[in-house]
Amino acid sequence: MNAADSEKESKVSEVVAPQVISQETRESSDVKEPFRRRLPDERQALTHHFSVGGQEGYLTVGLYADGVPGEIFITMSKEGSTVSGLMDCFATAVSLALQYGVPLKVLCQKFSHTRFEPSGFTGNPHIGYAKSLMDYMFRWLALKYLPKETLPSENASMTVGNRTTGGNGLSSVQAKPAGAGNNGDAPACHNCGAIMVRSGSCYRCLNCGETSGCS
Repeated sequence: MNAADSEKESKVSEVVAPQVISQETRESSDVKEPFRRRLPDERQALTHHFSVGGQEGYLTVGLYADGVPGEIFITMSKEGSTVSGLMDCFATAVSLALQYGVPLKVLCQKFSHTRFEPSGFTGNPHIGYAKSLMDYMFRWLALKYLPKETLPSENASMTVGNRTTGGNGLSSVQAKPAGAGNNGDAPACHNCGAIMVRSGSCYRCLNCGETSGCS
C-alpha cells in the first residue's frame, strides 16, 4: 500500500467513525419507540348526528374498554364531495393521534373555536353557534368525554378590560343589547355569529359592525 492509498483510508475512517459512534449512542439511549394502542376488534361506539349551518353529518367515536375515545369516523351527508374526503382523512389522522397517546384534551384545545365555513347554528343547546365543523366536533367531544374543569379555555368566561364576556367573546352589554327583546326576528351576523339589532330597515351587528346589506 502506497502513501496515497494510506491517506485515503485514513480520511474514510475519519468520516465513518463518528457515524458509527452516533448510531451506537442512539441505540443505547433511553428514547422509547412510539407505541400504538390499538382498539379491540369488538368495541363500544357512539354515533352523534350534527348540523352546522345546514351542513349535516355523523360523528362516530370508537371507545376503549375503559370508555376512553380511541378513534373517530366522520360521515358527511354529501358523499364524494371535497369536504367529505377531507373529513375522512382528518378523522384517520385524529384516530392515529389518539392511539399513539395524544391526549384528547390537547386535540380539543387545538381545534375548538377554529373559524371557517361552513359555520352557523347547530340546534345543540349546549353549543348553540359553531364557528366551523371542527369547532363543533371538538367542543362536543370535550363536553362528552372531558371533565368540566379541563374544557377548552375559550369556553370559560374571560375578562376584556373591565367587562366580563362569555365564551363567544361578546361583552355582557353586547350579548344582550338594549332593545334586544324586540328583535325576535333578528338574524345572526354572518361574520361573527352574534345576534344583530335593527338599524332602520336593516340589521347591524354590535360586535363587529357588520350590516345585513344596507348602508
